[in-house]
Amino acid sequence: MDNETDNHPAGSPTSRPDDPGHEPGHDLGGAPAEEDRAQDHAVVLGAGLAGLLAARVLATKFARVTLVERDELPEAGPAFRPGVPQSRHVHVLWSRGLELMEHMLPGITGKLVAAGAAVLESPRDFLWLSPAGWFGAVPGAEVLLAGREVIDWTVRQEVLRDGRIRVRAGSAATGLLAGADGGSVAGVRLREGEPLTARLVVDATGRTSKASDWLAALGYEVPEASRCDSRLAYSSRSFAATEDPGRRWRGVYVQGRPDSPRGGVLVPLDGDRWLVTLLGYGSGHAPPTKDEEFLDFARTLRSPALYDAIRDAEPLSPATGFRGTANEWRHYERVERWPAGFLVLGDAACRFNPVYGHGMTVAALAADALATAIRDLGPAEIPGAARRLQRRTAAAAEVAWQIATSEDQRYPGTEGPPPDRATRILQKYMSRVMAGATADPGISAPFFGVLSLSAPPNTLLSPGTVVRVLSKWRLPTAPETTAYPSHHGPPGA
Repeated sequence: MDNETDNHPAGSPTSRPDDPGHEPGHDLGGAPAEEDRAQDHAVVLGAGLAGLLAARVLATKFARVTLVERDELPEAGPAFRPGVPQSRHVHVLWSRGLELMEHMLPGITGKLVAAGAAVLESPRDFLWLSPAGWFGAVPGAEVLLAGREVIDWTVRQEVLRDGRIRVRAGSAATGLLAGADGGSVAGVRLREGEPLTARLVVDATGRTSKASDWLAALGYEVPEASRCDSRLAYSSRSFAATEDPGRRWRGVYVQGRPDSPRGGVLVPLDGDRWLVTLLGYGSGHAPPTKDEEFLDFARTLRSPALYDAIRDAEPLSPATGFRGTANEWRHYERVERWPAGFLVLGDAACRFNPVYGHGMTVAALAADALATAIRDLGPAEIPGAARRLQRRTAAAAEVAWQIATSEDQRYPGTEGPPPDRATRILQKYMSRVMAGATADPGISAPFFGVLSLSAPPNTLLSPGTVVRVLSKWRLPTAPETTAYPSHHGPPGA
């Protein structure tokens, strides 16, 4: 469950000593030619994960990259900031995202683990109750779990080791500078100070991006948007982890389903803490933000496993809510006329219901797509390729969008277009996949390959997988739920 990027734009100078840090990987491209360095400048708006990874990629081509961030960024260590309000909730980085981040920032996995992150095997390290029952000890995918503040801090420190990347923090970008040719973006306007000129501007400011308004002000069309909102609501709270010698899990995930639209997830944090996020779909199922009601809601889930884990645990934080969970895609990649020198990435272009945990992984996929697309381009060529770059990076969101919207459309009351015939067929097939994946390694492996965005969706349509799925057609897709799985009982059992 996560969103990947900042909720707003940025910008005023924050000093940082020059530190060339590590050199880019060979397939991310080389440094620009010396004669071009004086003019080779890119600006990235937003210092969340999407912005940081974009800056890392662009630094392999541009002599200077400026990250512009509205928040004052913490200097002493990981800390909450207003631009990432969802950071107080559970965040998941799937294996594909971790693999790509490790490629872009060699050694980042070890640094995240040293900072308190945990790399677990999902579902083996969890008590995971799916809509079709408890997962057994089947193969799945790695996930990295950590507080969002820890992830952002660790990645930011590593990105800023590159002396070509600087940060301007503490004021906001307010618009785009039009190029003299009338068909390009030449920089950004800041709330305070002189405009910042650049060959390329990347908007990675998240869900409150003003890119549509900024483009309209320059005479460009406003892109159409697709939206699907299951009205999922969150409430999260941290606890001191309790001792239980018989415990064989590291996390708990109780999924909701249309006939029981409440769920919850428990994950480990550094310092022997647990982070618990409760969730509910639709009217009447929003989890409470009052501390005294948090446990009562946890008691109403399909299984008592999560409630049993925290009922005697010491609360370490108040309950915090989050409600902005709609899937929304602003289709910049479809507009007919697009300015040179401008790109929109991350949640600013496409955001997902965070319950599926895809936001950070899609940010890494988009950065990787950007790196591939500019590999053979010089800094002077990149602005003119902006429309193609917008399409290439937008494609990184397609699978996550399909997963999130098709699943959210199962819930009555979801706002947005109803599922079409193809989606209904897919939903029925995926219900069968889930029923088989809980116990059959031959189904769970491709299922988690797709869920982690490591494998394409047609992996689940290979002849061998289809045969295995259809062979289990008698399994119920929404069975009665047992309190605990057969391989693990309640605390103290």
